[in-house]
Amino acid sequence: MPGLIKKFGYLVAGAALVLVSAGANAEDFPNRPVHILVPYAAGGAVDVLARTVGQSLGKIWGKQPVIENRPGAGGIIASQALTQAAADGYTLILVASGHPLNQFIYPSLPYDTSKDFTAISEVASSPLAIMVSTKSPYANLGDLLAAARKDPDALSYGMSGNGTSAHLAGELLKYMAKAKIVAVPYKGGTPALTAVIAGDIPISINPLAEAVGQIGQGGPLRAIAVTSAERSKMLPEVPTVAESGVPGYDVSVWWGFLGPAHMPPELVTKLETDLKAALHDPNVLTTLEKIGATPVGSTSKEFDAFMHAEVTKWEPVLKAANIRAQ
Repeated sequence: MPGLIKKFGYLVAGAALVLVSAGANAEDFPNRPVHILVPYAAGGAVDVLARTVGQSLGKIWGKQPVIENRPGAGGIIASQALTQAAADGYTLILVASGHPLNQFIYPSLPYDTSKDFTAISEVASSPLAIMVSTKSPYANLGDLLAAARKDPDALSYGMSGNGTSAHLAGELLKYMAKAKIVAVPYKGGTPALTAVIAGDIPISINPLAEAVGQIGQGGPLRAIAVTSAERSKMLPEVPTVAESGVPGYDVSVWWGFLGPAHMPPELVTKLETDLKAALHDPNVLTTLEKIGATPVGSTSKEFDAFMHAEVTKWEPVLKAANIRAQ
């Protein structure tokens, strides 16, 4: 019995030490560079946001985070890497809208979407734009949909991987407009736009962050519609999909930070606070405005609830459209 009591005492002391260490780690965090995983290619919306917010976080932390691009498989490669990292806040990921929905698109995932991540904060959201070359024969979305209905499978659209916001936007458009357009996945939104410019595909669907730099003033691309319920302040002359003949259509892309599962609550709270401060940085606000994104800055609980709501919203759409990884 004395030995058991002694052993129990060690366990209690050890648990107390862990709790104290967790609090101390949160207070001292970070004492080395934080690695932010980006699931898509450099130059895309997620990459731009990670680097912009990362610069501001570097000012707050006194240490610039390391941005790591790990594209492929609709974000699964980077997400899996995060689940294998320590839950100490030194490895985070900036995901897009497709992250909680990959579980319905891929036959098996190397992680549990609902259990293997810690929600930290949704940082921004944005409409997407349906893009064509300035040389395109399609003057508007109505023309494009008419062509797709007339000759099914003749048209294709590029997007940044299966299950991404661009893919969902395209499949919902096809579903609601009763038109068939073949989806062509790329490793990021920028490669899809490059393919449109080169004439390899006629259409690309992209967050405004990826597209605005190529539109207007002699740029090679033209936006024919935005996916949100209302017109974008960045492109006020471009009609919405709903205005273009698909009533009720409304899709936006969002981005948020996640950590590995079981992160200490004190550390999550610190990261929430630091991210909110970063989103108030004038440089971040200016950049977000330029790329057509709106800052959010939700709490961990709010972001977690939001992702669950996204799953509820999109699961029936994904099943109805039979969206599966190819």
